[in-house]
Amino acid sequence: MSTAVVRTAEGWWVEDAGRLHRIDTTAATTAGLLADRAAVAEAAGRAAAGDPGRPLDEGELLPPVTTPCRVVAQMVNYRSHAKDSGFDPDRVPPAFFRKASGSVSGPYDDIVRPSHVRFLDYEAEIGLVFGARLPVGAEVGERDLARYVAGLVVAQDISARDVQLTRTQFYESKSYPTFTPLGPRLLLVDADELAGFDRLRLTCRVNDVVRQDRTAVDMITYPAKALSLLARFQTMEPGDVLLTGTPGGTALKAPHKALAVLGALLPPERRWKAFFARQAHNPHYLQDGDLVTTRIATDDGRLDLGVQRATVRFK
Repeated sequence: MSTAVVRTAEGWWVEDAGRLHRIDTTAATTAGLLADRAAVAEAAGRAAAGDPGRPLDEGELLPPVTTPCRVVAQMVNYRSHAKDSGFDPDRVPPAFFRKASGSVSGPYDDIVRPSHVRFLDYEAEIGLVFGARLPVGAEVGERDLARYVAGLVVAQDISARDVQLTRTQFYESKSYPTFTPLGPRLLLVDADELAGFDRLRLTCRVNDVVRQDRTAVDMITYPAKALSLLARFQTMEPGDVLLTGTPGGTALKAPHKALAVLGALLPPERRWKAFFARQAHNPHYLQDGDLVTTRIATDDGRLDLGVQRATVRFK
């Protein structure tokens, strides 16, 4: 049975029905907490036995993934996102990129757009939090997934599209402070629950307007295969996180094929100038004061990663 864990300045807690139950642990990091599962189980047992705990105050929640840590992300990993990006979903190769862990922020912190960025985009994602070391060379089957993945977390992969596209620079464009909101909860799951991963629904709203709404059935490369591919070159440690891609519905979309053909005839500088001149009329990019609400859960509520709310602020 899944267990929801949250973090505050006072420590770690099991969250149950909107109330918090302290986890008696000295762990200061996510890796340390995941190594002290007996303490988590004891707190969950108190919650199940009717211990009143204390009320949850959303404002006190910190990201449930502590830093420094590795933040790795899958690129174009939903069929709907591939189509939006102008790719054939059946021909998109699996790819990964890194994000700075300094970009991690809390579930209700502001998203801060740097002053030089013009086109700020949202990407709702499921984060896999590692509970055991994934060594280089590991082969991960579906039955092995729970050996490495301890929990799931709501994530946003905020992106500065004008930096990403003009410089082909994923690392910078996705690594500014506050560009990886995580939480509210770290949902600890077992093998049976991970088997239902594809039933998770990702819903992203901007000012109550739905922008993204898909289940993980739309995913191209599922977690077990992704871990095997990642392990060809990258070790992951307990407390590290893998973002598993975003569904279609982001602000950025590939231009119409006719425009793409014409654009290819222009020198790069003029091509990007024309592209972003069109993007300036796209109302879906995030604006100052926008509220980005992200929820990830199965439709039956059996797996519920919680709701993240972040307000966009311009420098």
